[in-house]
Amino acid sequence: MTKLIAILNVIAWSGFWAFGYLAISADRSSEQMTIAAILAALGAAIGLWAYFQLVRHSERTGYARKPNRADRSHIEQELNGESA
Repeated sequence: MTKLIAILNVIAWSGFWAFGYLAISADRSSEQMTIAAILAALGAAIGLWAYFQLVRHSERTGYARKPNRADRSHIEQELNGESA
């Protein structure tokens, strides 16, 4: 399933760049620009979704390190009235 998402990621980003270029280079008042802009936005949305799915899978499987998170346990202790 991960390979399928990776292939979808590549196809979506290539569609974003191709249709984005067509949207930029077309006449602003033409129907071609509108359709190309919609397809470019769709490619970007699918590409971002697929990329985040791949990052999540990489973190779950241990291939990539999990992001550094701040230790927020001291906030809970202050709210409960406990002292350090």
